[in-house]
Amino acid sequence: MQHNYTISDFRRDLRDGQHAWPGGYPRFFITSDGCALSFEAARDNIRLVLEALRDDLRDGWQVVECSINWEDPGLFCDHTGFQIVPAYEAERI
Repeated sequence: MQHNYTISDFRRDLRDGQHAWPGGYPRFFITSDGCALSFEAARDNIRLVLEALRDDLRDGWQVVECSINWEDPGLFCDHTGFQIVPAYEAERI
């Protein structure tokens, strides 16, 4: 069963904060075009995100998931350019 991310989901995730509990893992949003969106960018552009969700707009602001950056040190917010810090450093060989 496919679940569509809703306005309620987005509001809940914003309210829950950028760190997952328990564990404090860093969370971020994924948009319909596959981009990463930090919590700061989502909050700063909440009107655009809510409109995209409400009207099913594929305009770069439609959030489809809230996820955790487990180990990717190269993950950056596609809007702000700031790093989304990983929960764990990748093991160095």
